[in-house]
Amino acid sequence: MAWPREPGCGIVSYVLLFMCLAQLQCHFHALAMLDPLDFLALQSIRKSLKDMPGSDFFSSWDFTAEPCNFAGVYCDSDKVVALNLGDPRAGSPGLTGRLDPAIGKLSALTEFTIVPGRIYGSLPQSLSNLKNLRFLGVSRNFISGVIPEHLGGLRNLRTLDLSYNQLTGRIPPSIGALPELSNLILCHNHLSGSVPSFASHTLTRLDLKHNSLTGSLAPNSLPPSLQYLSLSWNNLSGPVDRLLNRMNQLNYLDLSLNRFTGIIPPHIFSFPLTNLQLERNQFTGPVQPVNQVAIPTVDLSHNEFSGQISPMFSTVENLYLNNNRFTGRVPSNFVDRLLAARIQILYLQHNYLTDIEISPTAEIPVSSSLCLQYNCMVPPIQTPCPLRSGKQITRPTAQCNAWRG
Repeated sequence: MAWPREPGCGIVSYVLLFMCLAQLQCHFHALAMLDPLDFLALQSIRKSLKDMPGSDFFSSWDFTAEPCNFAGVYCDSDKVVALNLGDPRAGSPGLTGRLDPAIGKLSALTEFTIVPGRIYGSLPQSLSNLKNLRFLGVSRNFISGVIPEHLGGLRNLRTLDLSYNQLTGRIPPSIGALPELSNLILCHNHLSGSVPSFASHTLTRLDLKHNSLTGSLAPNSLPPSLQYLSLSWNNLSGPVDRLLNRMNQLNYLDLSLNRFTGIIPPHIFSFPLTNLQLERNQFTGPVQPVNQVAIPTVDLSHNEFSGQISPMFSTVENLYLNNNRFTGRVPSNFVDRLLAARIQILYLQHNYLTDIEISPTAEIPVSSSLCLQYNCMVPPIQTPCPLRSGKQITRPTAQCNAWRG
C-alpha cells in the first residue's frame, strides 16, 4: 500500500507524517500568535497610512511575519498593548494619511502615539472603545474636527496630547470629568468655548494656550494639584485671584494675552514658580509680595497695576513691569543688584515713576538691560530700550500732573 504524497512533505511514514504535521502546526501558531481582531486592525491601520518621503517606518510591517515584531507594535501575550506610529527620532518626516476607525478594535491598547507628520482628518469615534487606554498622543499633525465627547469614557486616561493640530469646537466637559487625568495638552488648535472644570486630583499639567477660549474661570474649576498651567493667547476674562490662591504647587504659570481682570494675590509670589507670565491683561491694583521674590522671570507688563514698586522684586533676575501705572521712586536695592549684574532685565518704561537713585556715570553691566523711558522723570542715565518703547524719553508733564491729581 502506498502512502499518499503530501505537498511539501514528500512520501512519509507514520512518524514522518506526524512530524510534518507538527511542524505545520507550529508554523501556523507562530503566524497566528496575535489575536485575529488585532491582526486585522493593524492591517487596516497600515492601509490608511504611509511613510512620508524620507521615512521608512513601515518597512518592517510585513504581514507574513509576526506583527508583534513590527516597529512601534508592543504586545502582551496575543494582544497589542502599545502602538507608537512613526520614527520617534528628531527630524523624522513622519507619516501621512488618515486614522482608520479599526484602531478601536485594539481592545487591550494602553498607549497610542503618532509622531509629528501630516496625519489629517478627524479623530475616529472608535477611540472611545479603548477602555484600557492611559496615554493618547497625536500632536503636531493636521487633525481636524472636534474632540470626540466619548473620550470622556476612557476612565483610565492619564495623558491626552492633541496639541498643534487644527481641532475646532469646545473642550468636552467629559474630558474634565476624567478621574485619573494627569496631563492635558491641547495648545495650538482652534478650540472655542469655555474651560471646563476638572475633577481629577492628580492633574499636574494643563496647557491650553493659543486657542480661542472665552469666558471666566470659576474659583474651584482647577485642582490645586496643578504644577504647570498655560492659558495664554486666548480671550479669557474675569478675576482669577480666588482661583490662584489655591494653586500653591505651581512651578509655571502663563496667563498672558487674555482679558483677565482684578487683583493678583500677594501669596502667588511665594509659590515655587520658575516663570510667571501675566502680561497683556487688564489686571489692576497694587502688587505687594509678602517676601523676597525668588522667581527667576516675572512679567507683569501691559496691565493696569498701580502704586509703588515693591523692593521685594529686587531679587528677580528678569523683571518686566513696563506699561503699567506704577508711581513713586524706584527702590534703591534695584540699583545695587543691577550694577552687580544680579538683575539681567529691568524694564520700567511707560509708567509714572518719578525718581531712581543712579549715577549718570554708572556703568550698566553688559549682561544687564535697563529701560526707564516715558516716565515722569528725565532718566539720569541713558540706556538702550526695546524699539517698541518708542522715541519719547519722558512722559508729558500734563499726564503726570493729571495722574498725581
